[in-house]
Amino acid sequence: MNANDLRPGMIIRHNNELFTIHKAEHRTPGNLRAFVQARMRNLRTGSLIDHRFRSEDTVERAQIDEVEMQYLYSDGDSYYFMNTANFEQISLHQETVGDRSSYLVPDVMLKVEYFEGRPVDIELPATVDLKVVETEPGIKGGSATNVTKPATLETGLVVQVPPFIGEGEKIRVDTAEGKYLERAN
Repeated sequence: MNANDLRPGMIIRHNNELFTIHKAEHRTPGNLRAFVQARMRNLRTGSLIDHRFRSEDTVERAQIDEVEMQYLYSDGDSYYFMNTANFEQISLHQETVGDRSSYLVPDVMLKVEYFEGRPVDIELPATVDLKVVETEPGIKGGSATNVTKPATLETGLVVQVPPFIGEGEKIRVDTAEGKYLERAN
């Protein structure tokens, strides 16, 4: 595929390593040739790198199999998932899961991505419902302003929430941007 077709979330093979694309910007600086500036994460090491692809470069897209799985629990540096179809369990190391661990609560359904039969990455759902464990007391009628306050969630994630959200409430969080969306039932 052409480097111009890179999109966030894609998994490519580059220099015999697998990378997931986090950001891809197409740039045409003045009278120079166009290029694609890509920020990508190495799926083996977990490190983020920036790479500049020329527009005419070809990129090999990795053939990834996605399996719907349920997150079970974490044990130190390992995260355990179960295939709900055949009850097979797998574990992924902290390096693979990375900072996305702050969206993992037991029983959440997500996709585990396999490359050549081994799990290499996870794809979070678009939103997750998390419980607020610590925040300042709520203010009645506090929805008229665009003021926010920090709230610590059950996974340790801190998000900005409206003043009317109190401790013990469940809120829906956007996993792509880490932002409060709404109250959850």
